[in-house]
Amino acid sequence: MLTQPGANARHSLAQIAGIVMLEHDFQPEFAPDALAEMELIRAAGPAGRVEKDLRELLWSSIDNDDSMDLDQLTVAQTLQGGVRILVAVADVDALVAKGSAIDSHARKNTVSVYTAARVFPMLPEMLSTNLTSLGYNEDRRAVIVDIELDSKGSMVGWDIYQATVHNHAKLAYSSVGAWLEGRAPIPQAVEAVPGLAENLRIQDNVAQTLKAQRHERGALELKTLEARPLFSDGEIVDLRLDEKNKAHELIEDFMIAANDATARYLKGKNIPSLRRVVHAPRRWDRIVEIAAQHKWELPKAADPRALAAFLAAQREADPLRFPDLSLTIIKLLGPGEYVVESPKEEPSGHFGLAVQNYTHSTAPNRRFPDLITQRVLKAALTGSEMPYSRDDLVDLAGHCTEKEDDANKVERSVAKSAAAMLLSSKIGDQFDALCTGAADKGTWVRILQPPVEGRLLYGYQGVDVGDRLRVRLIHVDVEKGYIDFDKLHLAR
Repeated sequence: MLTQPGANARHSLAQIAGIVMLEHDFQPEFAPDALAEMELIRAAGPAGRVEKDLRELLWSSIDNDDSMDLDQLTVAQTLQGGVRILVAVADVDALVAKGSAIDSHARKNTVSVYTAARVFPMLPEMLSTNLTSLGYNEDRRAVIVDIELDSKGSMVGWDIYQATVHNHAKLAYSSVGAWLEGRAPIPQAVEAVPGLAENLRIQDNVAQTLKAQRHERGALELKTLEARPLFSDGEIVDLRLDEKNKAHELIEDFMIAANDATARYLKGKNIPSLRRVVHAPRRWDRIVEIAAQHKWELPKAADPRALAAFLAAQREADPLRFPDLSLTIIKLLGPGEYVVESPKEEPSGHFGLAVQNYTHSTAPNRRFPDLITQRVLKAALTGSEMPYSRDDLVDLAGHCTEKEDDANKVERSVAKSAAAMLLSSKIGDQFDALCTGAADKGTWVRILQPPVEGRLLYGYQGVDVGDRLRVRLIHVDVEKGYIDFDKLHLAR
């Protein structure tokens, strides 16, 4: 047994998570030299202010209720014939020196890993949740992405610079989203700051305009069921679905715009950059087949606008089953990756977001690619020597892609262990399911209630992604995260 007898579910899952991290070549704990380095940084305190002072702007953060690693703040200003949006990104580089022990840990792991019972932060929490976090009521250094949009949401100007900012309100997706959608009263934290409510309304309108414009270009609107364990006294009592709302969309669309502007800025400076790309689907033929099952014809060649139209129609026609279709399409789109693109190359773009110029730059507390981009940006701003050669960037792009995939595997594995705990008393029960993966290494299905994925151990012949079927739970292994099913029949 890997877990201690008598341990509660949360404790057992935390133990499992640490083991799975090691299995995927992560460093779950910080080495002594990194911890000693952290003590020196803590004693010195936050990085000093920079000359440009933007503290009086109505900056606020919107994140999960319990998030403390705040990477970005947002604000908007109306202009004649358009609007100006600003995104402040935490200046992590100001305290985490390239080549330091903390940087080496971040470079190895490349990402914070969020498991069901424990978070493994990329940076020590004294940094990511305090000294480099854009925390409430704190003055902090930031890299500002300053974007001018016309009335239709088209980007007509952009600039990047450093400034000192102040977070006037720490807000949560749940309460801000409910307020913006008219389902709840204004959050107290918003009401307490004069002018913030109006500014957030402006930001919401801008985000919806940006979203609509991307959809016109073929951005895909997908909805998946993200479930996380609900604990009571350390035991799992249910799986809770995270629902996306207008507050999520506001931050998502502002970050897409900021990452677009950052990529354009580096391209304009003639500097190679680390791009985030999603290529045209490798299994477009299967997407065409699935659309045909819904009596919808897609072209033989990958076409984002056509796929977006199909998805929009299905969302309207069958909203209850749309998450199942979304999951299928996501699996068939294939994963994103990091690549290095020179200014003279035609950008590969992001198929799902319908954005040609795109990088990751807005979460340097949580993702190493964003810290890399931040260092490149700051070198461009000061005219100093580039911190990474092109060969360095190529190596890092491959490593970051690999570790992102590993992080997803860790999170999925621990989530499966949590789900196995919940299902351990249901061996022999039958469920409706959807095939989410079919390859030589195995066939995978997700049962619809509770939304849990497992392996189809028997009866998988002829089952393909998108097929609906009836399955029986035959085995779970909490420590390994195994959930195994037997096919009863297809449900065409």
